Amino acid sequence: MEAIVTAINNIIWSPALVVLCLGAGLFYSILTRFAQVRHFKEMWRLLFRGNESPEGISSFQALAVSLSGRVGVGNIAGVAAAIGFGGPGAVFWMWVVAFLGASTAYAESTLGQLYKVEEDGQYRGGPAYYFERCLGQRWLAVMFALAAIIACGVFLPGVQANAVGNAVVQVFGDGNMVSTNFGEVGTNKLVALALILMVLAFIIFGGIKRIAHFTQIVVPFMALGYIIMALIIVFINFEQIPGVVALIIGDAFTAQAGFGAAIGWGVRRGIYSNEAGQGTGPHAAAAAEVEHPAQQGLVQAFSVYVDTLFVCSATAFMIIITQQYNVQGALEAGQFVVQNVAADTEIASAAFTQMALLSVFGDFGPAFVGIALFFFAFTTILAYYYIAETNTAYLNRYFKARIPLVAVKIVIMMMVSYGMVNSAGYIWTIGDIGVGLMAWINIVGILVIFFMSKPAILCLKDYEEQQKSGGPIHFDPIKLGIKNATFWEERRAKEVAAAEQQSNGETKH
Repeated sequence: MEAIVTAINNIIWSPALVVLCLGAGLFYSILTRFAQVRHFKEMWRLLFRGNESPEGISSFQALAVSLSGRVGVGNIAGVAAAIGFGGPGAVFWMWVVAFLGASTAYAESTLGQLYKVEEDGQYRGGPAYYFERCLGQRWLAVMFALAAIIACGVFLPGVQANAVGNAVVQVFGDGNMVSTNFGEVGTNKLVALALILMVLAFIIFGGIKRIAHFTQIVVPFMALGYIIMALIIVFINFEQIPGVVALIIGDAFTAQAGFGAAIGWGVRRGIYSNEAGQGTGPHAAAAAEVEHPAQQGLVQAFSVYVDTLFVCSATAFMIIITQQYNVQGALEAGQFVVQNVAADTEIASAAFTQMALLSVFGDFGPAFVGIALFFFAFTTILAYYYIAETNTAYLNRYFKARIPLVAVKIVIMMMVSYGMVNSAGYIWTIGDIGVGLMAWINIVGILVIFFMSKPAILCLKDYEEQQKSGGPIHFDPIKLGIKNATFWEERRAKEVAAAEQQSNGETKH
């Protein structure tokens, strides 16, 4: 089974996908004139605007939901794996993916907001919606929806749940061992699983509002706490920072584990972590209540910075400064280009991160990583559920054999249970397959959308012009020549009608 999964993953994550991800980011960076830099101040301003409505959530809540998907196991265990397999230079390529990927995140999230719909009392949107409405290609929309349901509903929750289970063991130990169909499982892990399933059910059965309210509290708190721990390590080893930065940059081009390994692992873990181009961010972006689609696109671009440049960099600096890592040779497992810790230390885990914190904070360090992993992974599972639900709702619009949303909830909970008790090493590879499938479809799709109609670029130019004129901010897709943005067409028609009615009333008086 592991051999089959690895073979499929190698096909999906061929060098072509690495080039596609970096190329799409560079392409949209140039087209937007590096909006991720020019509008950094505007990102901050938009971030804290409270536009929550009965149908939608605020920009900050949408950011928290998308960050709950971005800030997860990839930030702690994924960065450690990137360094272990690709060398410190992999961190540089994670930065490159984040910088360029911010523009990709802007494009896909603006499209998600632009082509959203209102149904069942809430906003829904994502790649499936904009592929159908913008490209008119329902087959591509259905393909993405199926890939997203399989990836976020089946493949990816197991990765996060596996990390939750490991975190529980790290903090509380195994407890008494119980024989199951999956082998020996500790009672502490089983008790944690029962608690997680109860909390998970309570939140996901409450819809996007309950998910948003939960994540907007947990995600910033845990991310800030994690970054503070990293800053303490950086501060007490401040003199090492120039050397660490030089090592990361130098190793990116003359990588200890091979130039290709550094790029491959840096890009792969970068995309897995920040999700830019993967097509997951637009789902939360579509749920936001904003005045203009470009506003949420800019907010989502900022989330990539938070994820990779802040949280992932925090992990990387902790590991490299304390030298708690090995770099595996590119050709054969068990042979190391760099070996600073025990050879049997598992690379595809949070072990390096825990050891880095242990070296500074003692026993509190690994416990803190365990707690952080627990919350990061749990909120990511919530984000995955919402993505699976949104794409299921999309498919239900067109197929007579409707998929009950309760079935999606049950499947997610089953996969969480499986991932929690399963210790198979290839579970990370399964997650990579899910990420790669969505990335292939979404990135190709948004590039085709640009060459057909350029809606994301038109939105950005329109927003910038309204800013220069001093506002007020509004959005009229018909004026821009953007078709099938029915939600925004209807909203603008209502705004015009209300303005005319007010004007007529003032004239009579």
